[in-house]
Amino acid sequence: MKVAILAGGAGSRLAEETQARPKPMVEIGGMPILWHIMEHYAHFGFKDFVIALGYKGEVIKDYMENYCRNKSNITVDLGSGEVEYEYEDDIDWKVQLIETGLKTLTGGRIKRLAPYLDDGPFMLTWGDGLSDVDLQKLLAFHRSHGKLATLTAVRPPARYGHLEFDGDRVEAFTEKPQTAEGWINGAFFVLQPEIFEYIEGDDTQWEKEPLERLAKEGQLMAYKHTSFWQCMDTLREKHLLEQLWAGGNPPWRTWG
Repeated sequence: MKVAILAGGAGSRLAEETQARPKPMVEIGGMPILWHIMEHYAHFGFKDFVIALGYKGEVIKDYMENYCRNKSNITVDLGSGEVEYEYEDDIDWKVQLIETGLKTLTGGRIKRLAPYLDDGPFMLTWGDGLSDVDLQKLLAFHRSHGKLATLTAVRPPARYGHLEFDGDRVEAFTEKPQTAEGWINGAFFVLQPEIFEYIEGDDTQWEKEPLERLAKEGQLMAYKHTSFWQCMDTLREKHLLEQLWAGGNPPWRTWG
């Protein structure tokens, strides 16, 4: 099963990091967040990636094209010009990098990937969110209900401390808990190819008409994930992920 990753947005709310590179290439622990996402999928056996490019897509192309070379020991014979690579990394992913337009919206990017996603179900996520969601359980849930689309529903962490009152008396205080009420779209989709019929073109935002119509027609199901999930929309969130990585046991690191 192929994994589509949308990596074409400009990341304007993270402008300090995205002036020279696309947001999926912003590093956490010295590696692009895109790499962390792909490692997560690969851990669960999904290693065939189709990445939708847009803003500064050449940076992602250069990274992927030179990944093996940059991870290798290199022997250069300056007399003959021959170069030998000694590559010992165990990564065995296949990565297709597809240009989907500079200003194409999310739905349009998904539709432009259609020719590269075969004829069966596929997974989809954004290039800026990390989670420890069990992707095999997610897939099993999708197969169990027979609908066209499954999204992973999450309860985001709160930005501020949560207070509970008895009159004016603070009855309980919790420092930045996970939101007690309300679920949001955490991405990590499993989709049937019929969803392409719900996307009109480049100016379609996936989170608007397509998902709204799928929900209205009873074709959208939610896999409720109550463990770790965190997007990286702001510099504050990038620093949070860096701190979690530096702690030595980041919650999204499902691989070895």
